[in-house]
Amino acid sequence: MLKGFSIWGMIMVSVKDIAARCNVSVATVSKALNGYSDISKEKRDYINAVAKEMGYFPNAAAIALKTNRTYNIGILFLDAANNGLTNEHFARVLQGVKEEAESRGYDITFINHHIGARTMTYTEHCYYRGVDGVVIACIDFDEPEIIELVNSKIPVVTIDHVFHNITSVISDNVKGVRDLVLYAHSMGHRKIAFIHGDDSSVSRDRLASFYRTLDELGLKVPESYVLVCPYRDAKTAAQRTKQLLAQKDMPSCILYPDDFTAVSGISVIEQEGLHIPEDISVIGYDGNSYARAMEPALTTLAQDSEVLGRSAAKHLIQMIEKPKTALVERVVVEGKVLAGRSVKKL
Repeated sequence: MLKGFSIWGMIMVSVKDIAARCNVSVATVSKALNGYSDISKEKRDYINAVAKEMGYFPNAAAIALKTNRTYNIGILFLDAANNGLTNEHFARVLQGVKEEAESRGYDITFINHHIGARTMTYTEHCYYRGVDGVVIACIDFDEPEIIELVNSKIPVVTIDHVFHNITSVISDNVKGVRDLVLYAHSMGHRKIAFIHGDDSSVSRDRLASFYRTLDELGLKVPESYVLVCPYRDAKTAAQRTKQLLAQKDMPSCILYPDDFTAVSGISVIEQEGLHIPEDISVIGYDGNSYARAMEPALTTLAQDSEVLGRSAAKHLIQMIEKPKTALVERVVVEGKVLAGRSVKKL
């Protein structure tokens, strides 16, 4: 027999098996496993030790019947570009959800439109899988099926989007953009362009913060410096960069909506025979590892992605376990500027 491997682990161990091994009744085993005090501590400890040795795990279906919970959290995770888990920021968010959920005894299930060949709504999938609650991240929050899920009886926490009646966990996008603009200004830049994401609550907060910070600094930039690009859309980012480089009064610094689009912009800048940061400076957003490893290292705003995920899971589980005390909250998670070498000191 392999060291540490019990023959009991090869089969599903039942309460009846433990009772036979301990020479007690099934009722006594049940009381011991559930911590009842009407049997002695010595007997409880002995039965629990035997159960552990035999590899016993309580049946999930039985737990669900008893507690009315499945200890299963749904993750609705989708972005317009279908980047999925190749998006490093959201991969770290998911890791945070996973670690926090598992530490509290919950499993996670991805919510989608399909069970085999059958198509269903997100809400139907949640009921089919019996999840206790759902974390929604990186998706079109105006989609009717999302609104349906948010308005259902299933507990929901959103990441980076605010509904008035739902707890949300968001990055501090207002402070993030403000810190980046202030950093560029401190490096002597006055002609700052901003390529921002397409319409969403995140993009609206970032854009308002950009203009507010410029106003605070007494700066004005031409409207041609402010352009739209979908998140992680390399092709559009390249087009927007070309538009900025073609201007008669070219900006000295460009802010991008994320690190992925910043890398695309850098490629265009280099193809035009310009050098970073000598000829033009570049700033990203997210703090992804590849952006920090490139040369020159990208100045960016590092979002605390794992804390976003952990906080979302924590608040969702609180809603599941203590629904009567749960409050609708807006939890804000700050990021920090990572100064690389892609911004020139003027």
